[in-house]
Amino acid sequence: MSRRAAWSSLAAAGLLFLAGCVSEPMRIQPGTSAAETLQRLGAPTGRYPLNGGGERLQYSRMPAGFEVVDIDLDASGKVVSVTQVLTEARFGHDIQVDRWRQNEVLAFYGKPYEISRVSSFDGTVWTWRYKAINERRMLYIYIDPTGVVRRYHTGDDLEFERLRD
Repeated sequence: MSRRAAWSSLAAAGLLFLAGCVSEPMRIQPGTSAAETLQRLGAPTGRYPLNGGGERLQYSRMPAGFEVVDIDLDASGKVVSVTQVLTEARFGHDIQVDRWRQNEVLAFYGKPYEISRVSSFDGTVWTWRYKAINERRMLYIYIDPTGVVRRYHTGDDLEFERLRD
């Protein structure tokens, strides 16, 4: 390969790397405008109003991915926070058992990987995939027939194990 071709390949790889960095939601900084955020990241997977006139732009990698990033904007359209919400360290603090309704779950975690039923609970179980130090895990939120969160728990991603066998 010629020196020119090698440099062209290297430059193309560098541009692809930078393009990937630009489209990474966690790289958005507080103070960034909504317009710049949307230009850099594209259309969000969800948009939700916040108290006080702000808005949440949500970038979910479900169903195949493991992250949901909530970007909160203030009433003037500036980013005030960027949070990857699918982490075990946050679940106990964020999930409000007996208070949250299913619309609040959607506004926080986005559409789940799966919605199912189990015989031991009268309602639905919403499931998200996430990673805990490279281990594939699942978050289960139990929503009763009135739409209220009644409990949650985490567990191993057994579906991945079945696929590997």
